[in-house]
This record gives sequence, C-alpha cells and structure tokens, in this order.
Amino acid sequence: MTNDPLTPYGNKPMVTPIVSAVNYQYTSFEVLRQITDGEIDGYTYHRDDNPTVRTVERRIASLEGAEDCVISTTGMAAATMTFLSYLKQGDNLLTFHDVYGANYKVSLILEKFGVDITWLDANNYKEVENNIKENTRMIFCETPSNPLIKVLDIEYLRKQADRNNAMLVVDNTFATPYHQKPLFLGADLVVHSATKGLGGHNDLMAGAIACSTKEQYDKLWFTRQAIGTTLDAFSASLLERGLKTFEIRAQKMSENALNIARFLNKHPKISRVYYPGLETDPGHETARKQMTEGFGGMLAFDVGDTQDQAKKFVENLKQIIHAVSLGCTESLVCLPVLTTMLYMPLERRTSFGVRLNTVRMSAGIENSDILLNDLEQALKNI
Repeated sequence: MTNDPLTPYGNKPMVTPIVSAVNYQYTSFEVLRQITDGEIDGYTYHRDDNPTVRTVERRIASLEGAEDCVISTTGMAAATMTFLSYLKQGDNLLTFHDVYGANYKVSLILEKFGVDITWLDANNYKEVENNIKENTRMIFCETPSNPLIKVLDIEYLRKQADRNNAMLVVDNTFATPYHQKPLFLGADLVVHSATKGLGGHNDLMAGAIACSTKEQYDKLWFTRQAIGTTLDAFSASLLERGLKTFEIRAQKMSENALNIARFLNKHPKISRVYYPGLETDPGHETARKQMTEGFGGMLAFDVGDTQDQAKKFVENLKQIIHAVSLGCTESLVCLPVLTTMLYMPLERRTSFGVRLNTVRMSAGIENSDILLNDLEQALKNI
C-alpha cells in the first residue's frame, strides 16, 4: 500500500490526476495539526497547495537541480512574487534594460513602494561592479536576454552580489534548464515563464521559481498563498504533459536556431544577427562556458534598413507565424518594438540596441529546410 494520496491502491497512473478540489476534508484535528505544522504533505485549500500542482513543482525542481519550486499563474507573477518577497522600501534592485518589457511596468509599482531601481545595458553588464550600492539587495537578469539574446556571465554576477550579500535571480526562460542551470553557477533563485519552453504548446500560462533552499521555498510559498497566485490544476496537468517532451523539443529548437542564424548571418538583406551560437557573437565565449547542449531556440536579427522592410518580410512568411510568445512547437516571429516592448516608452525601447527593424524569432520543431526556404523566399521579396 502506498502513502501517495493520488494512488491509494499502489498502481500509479501514467498521468497525474487532475485534482480540481478547492478544499479538503479533515479526518481528525491531529491530521489538521500535522498538515498546518508541515509534518505531513497534506492539503487544506487550493490557494495553499494542490497535489497536481505539487507534482509539477517537484518535476521542475528536478530539472533545475533545485531544492524545491513554487509554481504561479504566469511568468510575470513569478517575477513579481520574487520582488515582493525579498525587496522592501529603501532597497536597491539592480537589473537590466534587457529583460521582458512587462518588468518595466512592475518596476513602476515597486518604485511607488520605495524600491530604488538601477537599470544597466546588458552589453555592459560588467559595469555592475561600479553600480552596486550599499542598499543593493537583488540583482535580477535574463540570460540570454529578451529580445537581443545577450549573454551575461552568471558567475561574475554572483561575485558582485556577494559584495553586498545580495540575491542573484536569473530568468532562465530563454535558455531553459536543458541548456543552462543557473543555480549551479551561483544564482539564488531561477525564474521561468513556464508558458514558454517548459509548456511548449501555446495552451497554458504558468510561472515557476526554482529555489536553492527550503527557506526560500517557504518564503515564496507564503507570498503566493497571501496574494493568491496559485496555478489551477488543469494548467498544471498541461504543464506536466509538456515537460514529458521538453528535452526533445529544446534540442530540436536549438538545432533549428543555429541553422537559421548561420543562414541569416550570410544573407545580404540581414544587417545584424544576435545568436550566441555564432562564433562572432559577443556572448559566444560566455555562452560556451555556462550553456550546454547548444545555445537555445531564440535569435534576433535586423531586416534591411527600415521598419517597413521588416514588416514586409514578416508579411511574406508562409510557414513561420507572426505572433508573440516563444518556446513552442511552431516557429514564431515578431517585431519587439511593436509587441513585447509596448509596455515601455518608445524612446526606451530603442535605447539598448533594439531597432525599429529588429525581428525576434523563436525557432520551433519543424524541419530546418522548411524554415530556411520560408526565410529565403520572404527575404527575396522585400
């Protein structure tokens, strides 16, 4: 007889059951005490915990080499929970322009509550050592970054954070744990938009925070329980399904992205290509040091000289889809200044290297020849 509440008869189902219950019956006051004191892994109310969600949390923790994991409703919920859990009035957050644009909106909220924020260009991330303040309590970065795929040295950032006993939080959405494990490189926490590569099928929204200690898990769990950002069981089940093919998808996306980057890098109508798998990329050596099994499925490039040319290119595509998001089975393209960066003032969108004609691409799992032929015909007609 197993003690697993999902498999009371010992024959484990191949798919974790979707437990949609909002609340749970207490068999005794002693059981209630054991649950609330953390002595047993029981359940009381969905906002606290859910067995389907908990199963997926353990799976993601294993992928990241983490002690535990807290799953939330979205990637931005995961990032915001991290800020709310560890920053207070008077603290300094050191971060980079090269993060997903919605973080700018969150920064405005943090500033309302007295958090001081320092913004740096990820191209010059080694300026961190000259911008650490006495009150710096957290360094938050993406590597590779969104949308220009800039690579930051996690071990370097760890050394700088140690100067102030600050936390280092790494958004690993672009790299995924298949290519990079920031906790092994010195990060305290790893944040994901699990909507992307971990889920992989454009059918769920979720966020995840992989924790290096039990104390971090407890703190973040407290925040999630307080503000109500617990993921629903149905989305957790979809996420578990996506994780079953995660490594295969990540491998194919990386292979496709490298083939595409090499093709575009030689094309006369492409003026810049951003992909750390290219030996000419500024982040190549750092990426080789801290990434494994390839360089991920994300790349960016500048089409022609004008935004109209970039728009025409996107409109000419027949197989590659014009859409936001990333990390899914289909290959997607978008113009960041018109989509993912709309959260930011226009002058800020182009202040750290993004151009009006910059295209971001998420390579899918299609046959490479199909993607290369589609790119070729679309470029031929601008």
